[in-house]
Order: sequence, then structure tokens, then C-alpha cells
Amino acid sequence: MTHDVSLDAPAGGAGPAAPLAAGALMGAEIAEQPAVLARLLADGATEIAATAARIAARRPRFVLLAARGTSDHAALYAKYLIEVRLGLPVGLVSPSTMTVYGARPDLGEALFIAVSQSGGSPDLVDSLTVARECGALTVAVTNNLASPLAQAAELGVDVRAGAERAVAATKSYTAELLALYLMIAGADGPLAAAALPEAANRTLAGSDPKLLAAKYRFADRMVTTGRGYSYPTARETALKLMETSYLSAQAFSGADVLHGPLAMIDAGVPVIVVAPPGRGGAAMAPVVAKLRAAGADVLCVGADDGVPLASAGVAEELLPILEIMPMQQLAWQLALDRGNDPDRPRGLSKVTQTW
Repeated sequence: MTHDVSLDAPAGGAGPAAPLAAGALMGAEIAEQPAVLARLLADGATEIAATAARIAARRPRFVLLAARGTSDHAALYAKYLIEVRLGLPVGLVSPSTMTVYGARPDLGEALFIAVSQSGGSPDLVDSLTVARECGALTVAVTNNLASPLAQAAELGVDVRAGAERAVAATKSYTAELLALYLMIAGADGPLAAAALPEAANRTLAGSDPKLLAAKYRFADRMVTTGRGYSYPTARETALKLMETSYLSAQAFSGADVLHGPLAMIDAGVPVIVVAPPGRGGAAMAPVVAKLRAAGADVLCVGADDGVPLASAGVAEELLPILEIMPMQQLAWQLALDRGNDPDRPRGLSKVTQTW
């Protein structure tokens, strides 16, 4: 599904308005995120708590997560949360084992969570349907509860991001992160997340996307890296840069970057390191030292001398919701500076049909 970026016809039948400027949709949706987070906390927390209670009553022994694209990074965030907070083993599903190869695993003690902004990708719908037939408790986390994915699941979680018209997902991603956190964190989740909307406001206001974009305007390659809860942010940052600015951006965990990728890094390959306050950020310190010793141009997200975050009073496990926002702004501004329209990346559409 593609999107027309023209405004609706004004009242009175005066005809269609002029097309929106390049990047207008993505820019507006990035700015909308504090309000989206506040709405989800105010209107969705009770429903999500009821879903969490139904999951807890089933006492799953393990969890499987299915997603594609940006939502795959939200699912990876959930993997860290579930393993750390709930102590359950978690795997990321390969839908093709069910859709292409016809596997029918025994999932009688499994929780199967599918994460999708649109809820329309056939392989996610089919794999969730198979998982339910094989005994799993199935949950759809989506921005569209009328979607095929939500209809196929036993339980649905509405991320309440509102219509997202830009192809590159922004507000639906951070809403997925918060919805997953609320579902996993349990009763103390809403209180722990209460400071997020204002922290998001301050984080967006404190970033200078023009300055950041100028730094990378002529880059051809880039590496992003992080550990723990921040690793999904590194992956989502790379995806945003690829799909809006057509950069060759590769994401690695902070541990993996030292196991081979370090050899390709020099002064010509900029590195964005996601290293906010907390244990994950501390674990990145020796990685940053080795990157700088290799001559890399390193930018640290979460550092006062890099890209600061309004992280005071926000738990480490919630920081990915803030970390990605200045990186979304970077991808948006860089695309504009390079003459691209981040609202409509070439070759992409809002709903990607995969099997």
C-alpha cells in the first residue's frame, strides 16, 4: 500500500491542496511521539494490563517473537525484556519454517507474539495462525486491531499510534516499544513509564538534526552498534539510514563488532554508538576505546559530548524509546540534505507483502 502525500480537499469543494513538502509527514510523525506515548499510557495501559494478566494465567514456558522490518527491532527489544524481567527463554521466529517448509512444531507451552505496525504481512498472519493451531497462546501487537494479524490472534494489543502515513515508521515503533514494555513489566509498568512523554519532548527539543546531518552528508558507509537494550536501537538506526538516505549502514552488537567487523572500520567509516547511562552503556566503553584506536569517527548516543538524552529519572530498560528519536531526526534531515524524500523512499511501500 502506498500513500498519496497530497492534503485532502479543503472544505467547500475548492479542490485538492498542494502536495506536501518532501519529508513533511515523517517530520510531523517524529514530533508527534511524546503525545502518542502519553495517549498510550492514558488510554491503553488498563487494556494491556488485562492482556498481561491473561498471559500470566497461562504460565508459558517459553516465548516466540515474529516480526519484520522496524517491528523486528521492537521484537528484539521485547526479547531482552522478557529474558531479563521474566526469566523465560525467547526465540525470534523464522516464519518461513512454517509458511515455506510447512513445519508444525509443538507449541503447547509457548507464548507467540507477533509485532506488526500494519498487521497485514501474510507471512506473519500465516505463522501466527499456525502457532495457534499448534497450541500457542497468540498475541498480536499492532497499530491496527482490525488487521488480519489481530483477527487471527487470541489476544490483541493496540499500540494507539494513530495513522502513520510516512513509509518510514517512527511513532509506531516507539509506541510498539512502550506497549511491549507495559505488557511485560506488569503492574508497575505505567508508573515506571510515566516520565516518558516529557522526557521524549526534551530529547527531541535537545537534538540538532541539521548539525548531525551535516556530519554525514557525504558518507557512503556507516556502522551502528550497541549492547543490551540498546542493540535494537542500533539496528533501527541503521534501517532508518538505509531506507531514507540510501546509505550502506550495518548494525552490530557491541560484542560482535569486535569479532571481525572491527577490521573494516577506519577513518572513512563513521560509527554511531548507542551507549546511554546504565549497564549496557558501560559495557560499550571498551568497544568505544577500540573503535577510536582504529581511527573511527565515533558519535555516542546518550553521551553529553555526543547526542544527549533526557534520561534523568528514566529506567535503563525504557531508554530505547528515547534513544531512537534523535536518530530518526538524523535520518529525516540527512535524507532531505541529500535530495531525497524520506516520506516516500524509492521502491518501498507502507505495507510490505512477504510470504
